[in-house]
Amino acid sequence: MKKVLVDINIILDFLNERNFYKLAKQIMQLCSDKKVQGCVCAHEITTLSYFLEKNRDNEMVNKILVSIMDMFTIISIDENILRKSLVSKIKDFEDAVIEVSAKEKKAEYIVTRDTKDFKKSIINAISPEELLAITNQNPSR
Repeated sequence: MKKVLVDINIILDFLNERNFYKLAKQIMQLCSDKKVQGCVCAHEITTLSYFLEKNRDNEMVNKILVSIMDMFTIISIDENILRKSLVSKIKDFEDAVIEVSAKEKKAEYIVTRDTKDFKKSIINAISPEELLAITNQNPSR
């Protein structure tokens, strides 16, 4: 089974039904059905909470967060990951933390809509469409 780190932009596309909702839904379904092992960084959960609390009540936010934590493997962020991220070729620190976390968890890919942000990543960053092609799913917009 492929192991992938899912960037928060995919999760937010799904939860907020943004422009790329259908693709994000397919990625979430792959993770939910355990056709791929989806991972997220612990700090993505806190960031997700911040965005969700803007337009949802606390009880709903908690239900969503529990569902996300049930669906994904959560990657702990420790001092080792943070220090390695500081010397990453990726200049954006948050993206560097995602890169190093993916490497530490032995993920094959980082799935993101912002692949350009990961051009210097040591882990291949792919689009949702690319993951769907790799897993022989039919991408739909």
